[in-house]
Amino acid sequence: MRKWLWAAALAVGLGAAGADARTVRWSASGDPNTMDPHSQNLGTVTMVLQQIYDALISRTQDLGLAPGLATRWEQQEPTRWRFWLREGVKFHEGQAFTADDVVFSVTRAQQPTSNYGIFVDTIDRAVQVEPLVVDIITRVPDPILPNKIASLMIMSRSWAEQHNATRPQNTRQREEMHTTRNTNGTGAFRLASREPDVRTVLARNNDWWGWNEPASREANITEIVYRPISSDATRIAALLSGEIDFVLDPPLQDLNRLRQAQNIRVLEGPEVRTIFLAMDVHRDRLLYSDVTDRNPFKDLRVRRALYHAIDIQAIHRTVMRGQSVVTGTFFPPQVNGYSREEDVRLPFDANRARALLAEAGYPNGFGFTLDCPNNRYINDEQICQAIVAMWARIGVRAQLNAMPLGPFFAKIQREDTSMYLLGWGVPTLDALYSFQSLLRTRDGGQGNGIWNYGRYSNPHMDQLIDIMVNQSGQARNNAIREALRIYREDVPHIPLHHQMIPWAMRANFQIPHMANNQPYFRWARMN
Repeated sequence: MRKWLWAAALAVGLGAAGADARTVRWSASGDPNTMDPHSQNLGTVTMVLQQIYDALISRTQDLGLAPGLATRWEQQEPTRWRFWLREGVKFHEGQAFTADDVVFSVTRAQQPTSNYGIFVDTIDRAVQVEPLVVDIITRVPDPILPNKIASLMIMSRSWAEQHNATRPQNTRQREEMHTTRNTNGTGAFRLASREPDVRTVLARNNDWWGWNEPASREANITEIVYRPISSDATRIAALLSGEIDFVLDPPLQDLNRLRQAQNIRVLEGPEVRTIFLAMDVHRDRLLYSDVTDRNPFKDLRVRRALYHAIDIQAIHRTVMRGQSVVTGTFFPPQVNGYSREEDVRLPFDANRARALLAEAGYPNGFGFTLDCPNNRYINDEQICQAIVAMWARIGVRAQLNAMPLGPFFAKIQREDTSMYLLGWGVPTLDALYSFQSLLRTRDGGQGNGIWNYGRYSNPHMDQLIDIMVNQSGQARNNAIREALRIYREDVPHIPLHHQMIPWAMRANFQIPHMANNQPYFRWARMN
């Protein structure tokens, strides 16, 4: 209790006085399931934690790279990157930031309970050279290491050791530890109070090193009050009434009303995120299915039949109300390695779908369960409902199991699923992130298949991904192109669309719209 009172008092103090205080009341449908900066690589977690923690390298408003806790960096050898650290930085609880904290954070993110392994997969070790100089040594040359490091939040070693948090929280086992509800970063805002699924309050850190940077000089937010509101109607009513200032995920059906409302602005743009269906192609017997002697999803004909049965243009028109970009691949054009020639869908063809099912031995279809979040992506449950109805027309009996994002992610991370809908962002803006996370065989290597819960495994695909990791130039580009061809032909996923993201806010609130769907309040202003 005393810690909360101290934090609340601090929040008031940091709000400056009287007219200088600027509180923004922010809402979205879901809540972070942890405050641990290396446990869950989820957008709902990073949207809060990136206000609190810094990385060595920051992102600009166009998602480029800029100095963060490191003022500069250099690839001194093919497998050695040197980072020169910012002087005078302190964590929110007063500890001085040094190279030792960087070494600790890299090592922590490499541990088995971390979901951030994809960002440190090529790293052998981090070494302190001087108190404010650190080397990151990779096992192989990694030309995109800076893009990965931009997603790795830096913790205080002494604070983590003090609170028995030297490894990330194990959310799969529903572990409770100090970092589940507490933070200690170097970022622009500090955690003032945390009530999971109710309210999270952040207070401005006046000592943040970045307030004098050009992009942040006009920022004036002194307090952020985040409230998860799962009901679309309630969330939008709160915005229109003035109870909420900013909604990250306004429902598509309300956009026209919001555009016409007084004192409301809607910002729109493409997101670097793709929505797709993944399925269990590993087990010999499929879970939650009326087929008891085999796994239908192991058969390419079945995967293609389900793909052919989806009228993606109908989903684009009716479910997404035109706010999507239909795709046949699994990352958008903003990502390095994208190929328009490989971005080709199997056509909607219900007759072909029925014929493929019959060829595969399922002339009367079969049944299984489709797991789907209902508060993570834009109209996620409605997308799944539409697909279930489309599959029913070819005799496939899919039982929809829609649930909030917390239990949904816990379920698929236990591999307790037969098929699921997932959205995938690409924070590194490079194809390797998607291939290695989603399609690499889960062989225990750092980052390999870390989100491959359907357990897809293809030796040729693995070889191509390894080339992406170990080589550069034309050899790497060729590997990406060949891997995209295999993705299109082998149907490990059923791609649907890239998201378009609207943000809605009160007219007196200004914040840059970001293609990674992350609000950066260090650039925000309330008039």
